[in-house]
Amino acid sequence: MEYVSAVPVPQPRAQAATAPDATGSRRSLAAGLLLGAVGATVVLLASGQTWAEGKAAVGGGFLPLTADGQDVTGLPAALAIVGLAALVAVFAVRSGGRLLVAGLLALSGLGAGVSAYLGASDSSALDEKAAQTTGDASATIDALSHTPWPYVTAAGGLLILLAGLLALRYGKLWPTMSGRYERDGTPRPRRTPRTAPDPDRPEDLWKALDRGEDPTREV
Repeated sequence: MEYVSAVPVPQPRAQAATAPDATGSRRSLAAGLLLGAVGATVVLLASGQTWAEGKAAVGGGFLPLTADGQDVTGLPAALAIVGLAALVAVFAVRSGGRLLVAGLLALSGLGAGVSAYLGASDSSALDEKAAQTTGDASATIDALSHTPWPYVTAAGGLLILLAGLLALRYGKLWPTMSGRYERDGTPRPRRTPRTAPDPDRPEDLWKALDRGEDPTREV
């Protein structure tokens, strides 16, 4: 004879369903941190490289001049620093604040990439250097050429933008930095009061001195 139990058998599907969410959270967190950190580093390093080269007419010859990313535009480097700060701040805020910070992270990457891309064809920085070098305000640059570094900077901004998009999409699943320092409501164990050292036992006096206590003070 077979007996049918009326008690429902627990199904482990709920646990299995949460596993992909936890895995996706860890992967998106690692990807966001990596993209943001690498992107900001690329922008900061590439902004210090030579972006444009040219020659200014001086007397009967030409003077070679170069302009780095900071000469052309300081916006990508500044936005990369903002992006780094936003990347750290994502873990210090929650809910709506996290969305705002994630949006700032994405916008800083977008701004860094667009400004670097526009600076790839800029000639005003070298024209200004030519005017300062020759003392002629109307001096311009001849044989102007640009290096790949502005596009490398723009690629770094794109990485920061991707980190921001990941934070917008999965940031609500990421842990909060301040959570570990908050009290969880569990009662803390009480410290047992220390008894005063027995003056007739020298070892108790020495132990009290080692703890920085005054063995002559009454408790």
